Amino acid sequence: MKSNAPLPELGLVLALYYQIAGDATVGRQAVAWVLSQGDDPRELALVFDWCQALLTPAQRQALTIRLQKFLAQPADEGIPAMRARVLAAVALWDHVADMPNRELERAVRTWWEGKMAPALKTGRAEVPREDVYALYELLHVIRDNTNLDLRESCPQFFKNLPTEHLVTHYPASYPAAENDYRIGLMRKPDEPDLQAAALSRAAELAMVAYDSNAQESQILQGWLMYDRFIMRGTFGALYEFLWANPYQPGLSYMQAPLVYHDGISGKLFVRSSWDDAALWFGYFDGIMQLFHDGNITLLEPRLQNAPLSLDEALLLFAQNSHKFQVTVDQDQPAFILGLKPGQVYQVEIDDEEMFEAAADAGGMVELDLPAGPEVGLRFREAPPPH
Repeated sequence: MKSNAPLPELGLVLALYYQIAGDATVGRQAVAWVLSQGDDPRELALVFDWCQALLTPAQRQALTIRLQKFLAQPADEGIPAMRARVLAAVALWDHVADMPNRELERAVRTWWEGKMAPALKTGRAEVPREDVYALYELLHVIRDNTNLDLRESCPQFFKNLPTEHLVTHYPASYPAAENDYRIGLMRKPDEPDLQAAALSRAAELAMVAYDSNAQESQILQGWLMYDRFIMRGTFGALYEFLWANPYQPGLSYMQAPLVYHDGISGKLFVRSSWDDAALWFGYFDGIMQLFHDGNITLLEPRLQNAPLSLDEALLLFAQNSHKFQVTVDQDQPAFILGLKPGQVYQVEIDDEEMFEAAADAGGMVELDLPAGPEVGLRFREAPPPH
């Protein structure tokens, strides 16, 4: 602010500065900016709320009308759009009758409890990585204003989310002029999107702020407490200032699992260690990636014949073979990939009785194979029940 840096989301930055510093001149600049240039309903709502004491009657009326027009439009049910609608409804609560209450009822009862939460519980929907921050802004504003914790509708999803968010970073960090970034998984190998990386860290900060007592949050806090990743750029500094709590104790992220398998969504992530030079494997949304020596390699399951051993897990590819001879290390889980999602398979392991296992939503079966000498493994589709 003092150096007049070119700041994105300028209305939001000015309004927050006014809230913290009490500088009414800056607060009036925020109001003038959103009235003349602001077109983001989220930003309009926050400036309207945070700078309420500075508004003239004409400014208050102008912003009220703009927010009402936004809420009167047909609803986009994506997470960022619903976040903006909830913020607008809360900002208008003391200024407009009926509409804010109807909007919050629709957001909580119809959209979240009626659609999103059931879909997240069953794996029929997921929260895209780029929308996690918007989701946590929505969670915060709902709880802060209504005392409702939306996580209670799908507790297992939210218990897993901090860990999944953590393990889906590639091992190597990315040095930039302002700070280093951790880069989350990308569907296609490309240059890292540093704004997406900043929002990913902002999401982690908001997760910790939402539930600082959960063990998953404390491990995430341990991940966040490294000075070289503090966001100092013109986009990320706002979110670092808004959410970070350097006095919140954290646990070592080395306690996070090196193998993360979510059968509901059908995802698998494996790391050889938590070092920056670690080998990383990811299987998600039908995409298979290997990260090694700073490079992302896309793997084609149909071309994989031999088992792939990753120290922490053994991967078997079912497209080309239904029988394998493998040697497994102690406590090394094995995963068969490339099966039919939901299909039940009969599995035979040398010197053990045959058993049945159902492939998860990603077409995977996790096996606990005996460690030690080489063992034979065979599987086939189970016949349909009579």
